[in-house]
Amino acid sequence: MSAPTGNGPIRVLVADDHRVVRQGLRAFLASTDDIRVVGEASDGSETLLQLAALHASGEAPDVVLMDLLMSPMDGIEATRQVRARYPEVQVVALTSFVEEEKAQAALDAGASGFLLKDADADEVAVAIRAAHRGEVHLDPAIAGRLVRALGAPGLPRPGSTLTGREHQVLRLVAAGKANKDIADELCISERTARTHVSNILTKLGMTSRTQAALWAVGEGLGPAAQ
Repeated sequence: MSAPTGNGPIRVLVADDHRVVRQGLRAFLASTDDIRVVGEASDGSETLLQLAALHASGEAPDVVLMDLLMSPMDGIEATRQVRARYPEVQVVALTSFVEEEKAQAALDAGASGFLLKDADADEVAVAIRAAHRGEVHLDPAIAGRLVRALGAPGLPRPGSTLTGREHQVLRLVAAGKANKDIADELCISERTARTHVSNILTKLGMTSRTQAALWAVGEGLGPAAQ
């Protein structure tokens, strides 16, 4: 099944050091009509070279599927450089196993999604579409373990502590929206949006937007649960 974007297919660059994985992802994505693979890379350095070439040819990708365990430049450093050089390009990180430190490092580097390589074709497509919309999409197992690693277990459920407006703001935070975007979407001032975010963090006993976003996804409030 596919969800047309309205502006042509979502262009994807697949970065993985195993040819068979790249071929498998190509085959997965060929079953959609709204996603098109425009290039491949076997490590982080080649990813950056491919991005430069694709931009020059007018085929700049919208999303990079990024394996984390590559060398000599790994996927985390590549993600950091991709996001620094091409902020309009979203990154979905891929890994063979759940490791909280790698997942957190990828998100800190700018990845907007994180999937295990055993995800089925539909899940990969969902993550690509979410990233293209600027939303956060995490494998549920990864989201749960990150929440636990961040010390979030035992927190009250948001319905018992947050106002209706704070629920709306938290969903947008989980979707990766900045305060200005939240303000525009909810027709409030940026200062009010910032205050709501601050109040949410205080009520949930958290110190960062990443923590709040991860917890929201874990609680079924984020785009990954949709």
